[in-house]
Amino acid sequence: MNFLNEITLRYPDAISFAPGRPYDGSFDVEAIIGHLRRYLRHLAAQGHSPRQLRDALYQYGPTAGQIRELIAASLATDEGIDVPPESIVVTVGSQEAMLLVLRALISQPEDVLVVVSPCYVGITGAARLLDVPVVAVPERAEGLRCTDVEAAVRAERARGRRPRACYVVPDHSNPSGSTLSQRDRADLLALARREDLLIIEDSPYRLVSPGTPLPTLKSLDRERRVIHLGSYSKTLFPGVRLGYVVADQRVVDETGRVSLLADALAKIKSMVTVNTSSLSQAVVAGALLAADGRVSALNVEAAERYGQAMRATLRELERCFPASRRAELGVRWNRPDGGFFLTMQVGFPADNAALTRSAERFGVIWTPMSYFHPDGGGGRSLRLSISYLTLPDITEGVARLARFVESETRRR
Repeated sequence: MNFLNEITLRYPDAISFAPGRPYDGSFDVEAIIGHLRRYLRHLAAQGHSPRQLRDALYQYGPTAGQIRELIAASLATDEGIDVPPESIVVTVGSQEAMLLVLRALISQPEDVLVVVSPCYVGITGAARLLDVPVVAVPERAEGLRCTDVEAAVRAERARGRRPRACYVVPDHSNPSGSTLSQRDRADLLALARREDLLIIEDSPYRLVSPGTPLPTLKSLDRERRVIHLGSYSKTLFPGVRLGYVVADQRVVDETGRVSLLADALAKIKSMVTVNTSSLSQAVVAGALLAADGRVSALNVEAAERYGQAMRATLRELERCFPASRRAELGVRWNRPDGGFFLTMQVGFPADNAALTRSAERFGVIWTPMSYFHPDGGGGRSLRLSISYLTLPDITEGVARLARFVESETRRR
């Protein structure tokens, strides 16, 4: 990813399908002030004194977070996830949540984490930092198969290792854009129960996608097998750096006391970031209060915009890569109906050298899919992100991409 950042800085005029950041054309600076004031009014209405109001913004706060009640209410309203506030830990983005969860779950030399390949680099990067072994389960063209996960789990057990958890992004995943079907969700939960496995569910793209999403794994979870990660980076704005983890699993601590996994995560967090920014929590709380807890209501326009961008990208791919040329060029792509990403297979190595030629000679940047394969695959595919581009840039960018692919094909 460092190379990708270097390319982006080196060719600032190139149209970039690389960043997975939200579109910022509609961000309103004044809204932040309004959110802060709304939260302070909320606290005052609950009887907080002037000193308590100051402390809520200026002082250290509870390690597990001071807006857990609002997040719990929002999850019940928006996602059908009914959990007590004490099962939630508010984190510095969902990236911290990943680190805390892996640190808490992977404690023995034989413990391993199962991931889908291709996989979000945040989770594999966190695993590397913590020396957590990763087992990659290849995703097929039609998506993840639970039978493949089961086979990987049993193979690891046969080797004397203990698969502790499986990380998945069920909705419009990063990087592939795939979505687990209703049946696959049920099968994955059944597998978790059968194999004594925890599921780490990461869901950043659900509420910024058009249409009615399928149920979260956590909302379907009846046996506390799912640890749910959430983030406000896509649904509000990434500068707030605020996420959360729902961890309602019962655990036994070193003294023999039974508590929630969330308590264990909070203890680890106390030695990492102490607490999540009180100001960031206040901004998010004010936004939740403004929408009666419905994050989906805050993202109606954003979901429509991203849906338009995805449809425009797919339409331009169809236009710039006619069916009569696709076989010769060796190209094909998937067709997500939401999220930020789609993937494209090509007939040549989509590596850093090709990326450099693409940016330098054709003015278009993309992400090599090899970055997302912990098992070393993805050498002839690339990721396109549609979230940060305008529709005219998408039109021009796909045209440039087509010229680049034609050129690379002639090089073979």
